[in-house]
Amino acid sequence: MAGLGLEGITLAVIVGTLAAIVYSLRILVLLERRISRMDENIERITLRIAKEEELIEKEERKIESMLRSKRKKR
Repeated sequence: MAGLGLEGITLAVIVGTLAAIVYSLRILVLLERRISRMDENIERITLRIAKEEELIEKEERKIESMLRSKRKKR
């Protein structure tokens, strides 16, 4: 480093900073992709739960109507 002047040191700092920024952007892109996949999975799970809830509510209505018809017969 003794051979480098002030210009060389400044250039090395700038190049190092740029390399750190590029690496950080790479990590951010990878994280964004991972979060996007997680979001898609959560959405699929939510849709599946909604379908299951609809089936449960349909079954509840069916049971309630059966109970009402039994009460009317008595």
